[in-house]
Amino acid sequence: MTPTDPQPHAHDHSHDDTPGHTNGRARGHAGNGHSHGHGHSHSHGPPSPVSGHLRKVIAAVLIPFAVAVLAGLVLLWPGGAPPHTHSGLGVDQHTESGRVVKIEEQDCVKAGGQPQGGGPQQGGGGPGGSGGPPKPQGPCEKSDIEVTSGPDKGRQFTELVQPNASRRYEVGQKVVLSYAPKAPKNLQYAVADVDRTLPMALLAGVFALAVVVVGRLRGLFALAALVISFGVLTLFILPAILQGSDPLLVAVIGGSAIMLIALYMCHGLNARTSVAVVGTLTSLVLIGLLGSLFTDWAHLTGDTDDQTGLVHGLYPEIGIQGLLLAGIIIGSLGVLDDVTVTQTSAVWELKEADPTASWRKLYGAAMRIGRDHIASVVNTLVLAYAGASLPLLLLFSIADSGIGTVATSEIVAEEIVRTLVGSIGLVASVPVTTALAALVVSADRQHAGTAKARSRGGRRRRAK
Repeated sequence: MTPTDPQPHAHDHSHDDTPGHTNGRARGHAGNGHSHGHGHSHSHGPPSPVSGHLRKVIAAVLIPFAVAVLAGLVLLWPGGAPPHTHSGLGVDQHTESGRVVKIEEQDCVKAGGQPQGGGPQQGGGGPGGSGGPPKPQGPCEKSDIEVTSGPDKGRQFTELVQPNASRRYEVGQKVVLSYAPKAPKNLQYAVADVDRTLPMALLAGVFALAVVVVGRLRGLFALAALVISFGVLTLFILPAILQGSDPLLVAVIGGSAIMLIALYMCHGLNARTSVAVVGTLTSLVLIGLLGSLFTDWAHLTGDTDDQTGLVHGLYPEIGIQGLLLAGIIIGSLGVLDDVTVTQTSAVWELKEADPTASWRKLYGAAMRIGRDHIASVVNTLVLAYAGASLPLLLLFSIADSGIGTVATSEIVAEEIVRTLVGSIGLVASVPVTTALAALVVSADRQHAGTAKARSRGGRRRRAK
């Protein structure tokens, strides 16, 4: 896994790294009609190669890390999720496919507006029954549902949809059915959700097409890296946690594997990408340490929602607090990659534009870019978490709770810690990665310049 760099064009070898020669190379590339797209972002052209000595130094840092990650994958590889019998609670239920075959209106007065037929009201069904709000006004919809998979394929049952239900059905619509084989026959099936396979697949196809059309070959590599990352998540991280491995350790190893695969596949096996990898790794270590410190100090258990409680009930050996830390690390990884790659690319491009720039000048210019990036990324993270927790924030607003009460309640404090720890890691990644990139590119150019000067002096002596 020694980081190597794309070799320059043959006509570049005899030039010095001076401003005049740099401009000459740029004019030569434009005149030759290469398709690098010089008017576009830095990612279209290959980075300038670095010396063999510097590649060895980078390899000495990253190869042991990559070997450790590979060893962790081998040792903790779960071999699939453990066998499990469905409890029927929440999302842990047996499901089959179904289809709506008939819909007709029916009076809702019966049983206080409660649904009839195959099971309980689905899709956020309306209130009713004793002690509840007033009965809904208007007719209900009696939906005939046909089971289209499993041992009872072809069997039909009914669902009564109240007029104030948020989910409505259409004839021919595909649905997901929950199946309880031990329940009475008329209550074995109920609509659990609608089938969204077609729209989700179409949206994914549009996304992939857009990435390939705009990103071309690099976009294709990005999609491949996305598939591999999802594979690591579903084949290693989730099953390993279910098998009882420490969630934090699994997240660190799995996240590191995703980082190495995604960065090198998308940006090439070169020194510039290697600097971004080191910067990302440093920030992940900081996020892990801060996350562990503040989850312990704030007494955050991680058991704040029904899904987490269900996981803990089904698999008591899973450390829920470790699961929280694992989520913080994995959630920060994607944005970290973006920041570190941008900063290393900025430093490389600044050096190409001004080969005489010192380390201090490169660092200052790249940090000005990084500060703009920090401002936008931190705001993005906060708004993303706030958007995901909007229903929860609305409930607190309805309860007229004070800001202090809301912020220190565990369910909100967990999101605050997640956001702030991740943001601190992002902020720290900018100066760390920028300084490392500036040192690498400056040291390498000085080394290359000295070697070239010695080579020219030797040729002159031989000519005499």
